[in-house]
Amino acid sequence: MDRVQGKRKFKMWNRLNVVFTKLNSEQLHSSCFKDINCFALVIVNIIMFFLGILGNGIVIWIAGLKMSKTVNTTWYLSLAVSDFMFCTIHPFNIAYMISQDWTFGLFMCKFTSFMMFVNMFSSIFLLVVISVDRSVSVIFPVLAQNQRTVNKASGVVILAWVLSLALSIPSIIFRDVQSHIGKSVCFNNYTANPYSHKSIAVSRFVFGFVIPFIVIIACYSIIMLKLRNNRMMKSSKPLKVMTALVATFFICWLPYHFFVLLELNQSHFNKDLLSFGLQIGTIMATANSFLNPVLYVFMGNDFRKKFKSSLLSKIENAMAEEGRTTSRYLSRSSSVEGRASTHI
Repeated sequence: MDRVQGKRKFKMWNRLNVVFTKLNSEQLHSSCFKDINCFALVIVNIIMFFLGILGNGIVIWIAGLKMSKTVNTTWYLSLAVSDFMFCTIHPFNIAYMISQDWTFGLFMCKFTSFMMFVNMFSSIFLLVVISVDRSVSVIFPVLAQNQRTVNKASGVVILAWVLSLALSIPSIIFRDVQSHIGKSVCFNNYTANPYSHKSIAVSRFVFGFVIPFIVIIACYSIIMLKLRNNRMMKSSKPLKVMTALVATFFICWLPYHFFVLLELNQSHFNKDLLSFGLQIGTIMATANSFLNPVLYVFMGNDFRKKFKSSLLSKIENAMAEEGRTTSRYLSRSSSVEGRASTHI
C-alpha cells in the first residue's frame, strides 16, 4: 500500500515538475531578457537609477549640509530633492519592465506615476523660477539685492511644489491595475471618461512644457540683451549651467510629450511603433533626473580643472560660483546706480 502511494506521489510530482518546467520556459522565452531592445532598455534604466541616486544624493549633501544656505543653493537643493525622490521609486518601473507583470498593487501603480509627474512639474517650475530670478537680478539689480532672501526663496519653492502636486493628481484618479492574459497591467484607465485622456495630455504639455519654456526663453533673451556689453558675459559659466539645465529638460521631455500627443490619435499610427516610442520617451524623461548633477560637475569648471579637483568640489564650485558671479554683478550695478544718482 505504501509502495503504491509512493509511486502515485512520485508520478504526481513528476507531472507537476513538468508543468512548472513548461511554465518557466514559457516565461523565460517571453521575458524581457530574450528581447534585445527590452534588455538594453533595462540596462539603461538600471544605470540611470544608480547615477541618479548617487549624483542627486551628493548634490543634496553638498547644497544642504556643506554649503551656506543661499537663494541659489535653495533652488538647486529643491531641484535635486525632486530628482532624488523620483529615482527612489524607479526600481518599481524597472521590475515591471522586466516581468511585464505589475505585482506591487494599485497604490504603487498610482504613486509611481504620480511621482513622475510631480518630478516633471516641479523641475520645470523651478527652472522657470531660476530664470525669472536671473532676469530680475539683471534688470533690477538693487531691488534684487535687497529683496532676494532665503525665506522668500523657500516660500517660492513651496508654492512650486504645491502646484506640482495639484497638477499631478490625475495620475491618482485615472491610474489603474487590471488583469490581462494572466498578468497585471498598470495603465491609465480613461474608459469611464474618454475625453479626460485628451484634456490631461494637452494640459500637461501646455502647463508642463510650452508655457514654462516660453517664459524661460523670454527671460534668457532679456538677460542676453542686457548683458551683451557687460563684463559678466565673459564669465558666463553660471549662465552656461542654467542654459544646459534648460536645454536638457527640453531634449529629455519633448519626445515623451510628442508620443503622448500622438497616442491621442493612435488609430492613425503603427501600434508597436507608438508603444516603443512611448518607452523611449519615458526613458529620456527619466534621464533628466540623473543628468542635472552631471551638468553641475562638467559645467562648473574649465575642462582642465575638472581632473585636478574632486567630484564634490566640482559640484560645490558649480553652485557657489553662480552666487559669487551674481553678487559681483549686483555690487557693480549698485555702485554704478549710486554714482549716477550722485551726479543727478
